[in-house]
Amino acid sequence: MRKSLLTAALVALLPVTLIAEERGPVTNLPMPRFVSMKTTEGYVRRGPSRTHRIDWIFKHPGIPLEITAEHGHWRRVRDRDGMGGWMHYSLLSGSRTVLIETDLLELRRSPLPDAPVVAQLELGVVARVRECAGTWCELAVQGYKGWAPKSHLWGVGADETID
Repeated sequence: MRKSLLTAALVALLPVTLIAEERGPVTNLPMPRFVSMKTTEGYVRRGPSRTHRIDWIFKHPGIPLEITAEHGHWRRVRDRDGMGGWMHYSLLSGSRTVLIETDLLELRRSPLPDAPVVAQLELGVVARVRECAGTWCELAVQGYKGWAPKSHLWGVGADETID
């Protein structure tokens, strides 16, 4: 009897201490997750097939998108503003990019608030992610490389590490 009470007590603690990461049913990759648009034009449809109506056309290659669902060869995506729908997976890339959310964001030589400034990035610029650790990400954009705080970027999770 004591063993079953102890087991029940441990099981009751599991949801608090172990949080299961949701995985996509098709790819078994984490959900939600960020990707980027591979092509210069990407049709966003109302549902997961070519017979569904096109609601949006994304026209910025490399723009970060968040995958929120999977169905066969289709991924439900949303952009920074929450707009989106279903896109064919062939239009998406695993290459990571971010959208700059602060005007004249200072890109720094190292991940320190007082490190020398390498460049200033305008609001809405898309940058390639090279690495993320802690609260900083190393970015590359138009020949410049440097570090920026995650809190000023859209396209990377607050607790996400990228090597």
